[in-house]
Amino acid sequence: MTAPLDLDQLQSFCAIADCGSFTEAARRVNKTQSAVSMQIKRLEERLGHSLLSRDGRSVNLTHHGEALYQRARKMLRTNAEILDHFSDGDLSGSIRFGVPDDYAVRLLPVILSSFQRTHPRIVVDVACVASEQLLDGMKVGRHDLIVFTQGTDQNFGELFRTEKMFWVASHGGRALASEPLAIACGPQCCIWRQDAMEALNRAGKDYRIAYTSSNATAISSAVLSDLAVGFLPESALQPGMRMVAEEFGLPRLGDAQIALMRASHAYGGIYDALANHIVQSMGNLDAHGPAAEAAE
Repeated sequence: MTAPLDLDQLQSFCAIADCGSFTEAARRVNKTQSAVSMQIKRLEERLGHSLLSRDGRSVNLTHHGEALYQRARKMLRTNAEILDHFSDGDLSGSIRFGVPDDYAVRLLPVILSSFQRTHPRIVVDVACVASEQLLDGMKVGRHDLIVFTQGTDQNFGELFRTEKMFWVASHGGRALASEPLAIACGPQCCIWRQDAMEALNRAGKDYRIAYTSSNATAISSAVLSDLAVGFLPESALQPGMRMVAEEFGLPRLGDAQIALMRASHAYGGIYDALANHIVQSMGNLDAHGPAAEAAE
């Protein structure tokens, strides 16, 4: 009978894959770098394939490493679920959670305040920054769990919600009539900006970038102050915003994909508790939610 793989080795392997560094991975799994190196050596010997390749200071997955990474994550998650099933203890601990500030003003107080009421022994430390910064933060171990809005083109991004994107303007404002159309948006790396600019170019719509910020609150303020027209997903809409329909000559935008991403250790227990709460809470948005308020 073949002996099972060592979960501790798989945990170290996934930590290296996440951050691209033996040194950082050793810190994350509370081992010395030499101990982690020995674990990987034994894992490679067991599987008969090289799993990692070194290019200068960076460490990358080989073809076989990529195949293992997907399966190792599943094993770590299953292991956490089994431990949870047989655990009788109350959930407690701390979570480093990241969320784009697009949703912070409207959803964060509701979601986290209700979570703290039901899980008073779990401390959630929150970082509100752009999705690009959150994804970078995951690589360096800054977050345990993040929500991001770049879809699921990242490893282990768990898509849980798709929302319509809306062109928005201030109620009674004049920015919508500006020529060229004044636009408020994020920086060039913002995927929403890229999609909107491509749509405007395809439609032959004349526009100018009038207001740029990596801060979603600042962009919303520019729209509400009638400095420019913007574009936002449903759950980021705010009272005072007017959803602009296609009859104003603006092209339809692609949907926003909202996903969760976890560090390789962030399965089961307190992490599943928060992840499930976020998914359920955002899934409860209905006809009386942000889009309905903005349409009034």
